Formats: sequence, structure tokens, C-alpha cells
Amino acid sequence: MKDALGNVQGILLLGGGSDIGQAIVREILRGRRPARVVLAARGTGSCGAFVSELTGMGHHVEVVGFDANTPASHEAVLDMAAAGGDLDVVVSAWGVLGAPQDTLDADPIAAAAVATANYVGVVSAGLETARVLRAQGHGTLVHLSSVAAERARRANFVYGSSKAGSDAFMQGLADSLVGSGVRVLVVRPGFVRSKMTAGMKGQPFSTTPEAVAAATVKALAGNAHTVWVPGILRMVFLVFRHLPRAVWRRMPV
Repeated sequence: MKDALGNVQGILLLGGGSDIGQAIVREILRGRRPARVVLAARGTGSCGAFVSELTGMGHHVEVVGFDANTPASHEAVLDMAAAGGDLDVVVSAWGVLGAPQDTLDADPIAAAAVATANYVGVVSAGLETARVLRAQGHGTLVHLSSVAAERARRANFVYGSSKAGSDAFMQGLADSLVGSGVRVLVVRPGFVRSKMTAGMKGQPFSTTPEAVAAATVKALAGNAHTVWVPGILRMVFLVFRHLPRAVWRRMPV
């Protein structure tokens, strides 16, 4: 539970190796008192440098195994994270882009793996997180979504549809938790220059993990349920959402 000064004392990062997830944790803790941080990742070795960084700042860090593609394991992961104390913030920050769309067209198994990681895993981990936070009576679940959730593009519709599903799930979960003391914040960044997008051509309104983190923490201080990064994308996609389908599929985005 947050202390009397509002300092976060317990954070769980699901997707412990995520550039954006780590940036969010870093921003939450900036200038704050020591806290307990649990990093949950499939490859726990990917968290090594971040563990050293956080412990060097005086925070207590634990690393646990987490596989988004194995929903049956999620209950144990959340229980393990909660066993050491209340979780004030849980950041859901994993996801995969998958192979290019034309490759996925010819490989339905690979396409299903993208959907499992980006949607099925979110449903399972999201419900387990809600269970733990509801039992505490407080806490915020931050879900890293994408502007791709607003309208799937023909260039990456498997990824876009998986993000749309997870985004809709989190919006519904947020509504179901009203009155419980638990909050859900959905973050919709545009193209983020990170490890996951290394080597890819940038897009208009590209952003960085640090910018996403700053916008997220600012939103946490208020009452927002959704935040776009950069903010202009809210208006851009307001237009995109209503374009005729024949026009949309020809858009170079």
C-alpha cells in the first residue's frame, strides 16, 4: 500500500525485460523512497541490468519466471508476487509483433502464437491481477496497448486484431472493477523506438519508451482510464476510425 506521502511501495512488472515497462517502473520510482519491485519475465536473464540499476538505487528487487503463453501458470505468478506485500501498481508490458504479415498469412500456427501472447495471455494474467488487487482493495493495473488496437491495418492485421482484443478486454475489466478500489489504465502508444522495433522503419509521431513512461505516470496521478502517446494520436485515430473501408485499406500507415 502507498505510504502516507503517496509513495508506491510495491510494483509488479509483467514483462520484466520490456524497454517500455522498465521505463514506466523507472519513472514511477523517480525521486521516491525505496520500494519492492517484482520483475516477471520469461527470460529472467533479460532483467539483469535493470535489477542492478534498481538495487543500486536502494530498491528491493525480486525476479520470477513468467510466460504469457502459459495461462495455467499465471495464478502462481501473481500469488508469488503478492506474497511479499501489497502491489500498488501492476504493469502489463509484454507483447510480440510476430513475423511480417505475408509470412503469417502462410503460417497460421505462428499467427496463433501472436494472438496467444498478445490476447490470451492478457486475459489470463489480467484476471489473476484483478483477483489479487480486488482482495487488497486497492491498486492500479497499467496495460500497455497500442494505437493498432483502434483499427487493424491490412499490413499487420494479426498483430492489430490481437491488440484490439486485449484493449477491449482491459476496458471491460476496468468497468467491472468500478467500486472495488482497483483501477485499470490503458496506454496506447504509437510506434515506439525500442528493442522490439529495432531495424524497422519509423512511423509518423514515433515516440520513445521514456515518453510513454512520462505520459503514463502523469495519467496515474489523475483519473484517466486511457492515455495516448503522443496525445495527438487520439485525434488522428478519431479520423482514421471513421474512414470508409475502401479508403482505409489504401492508407500508407
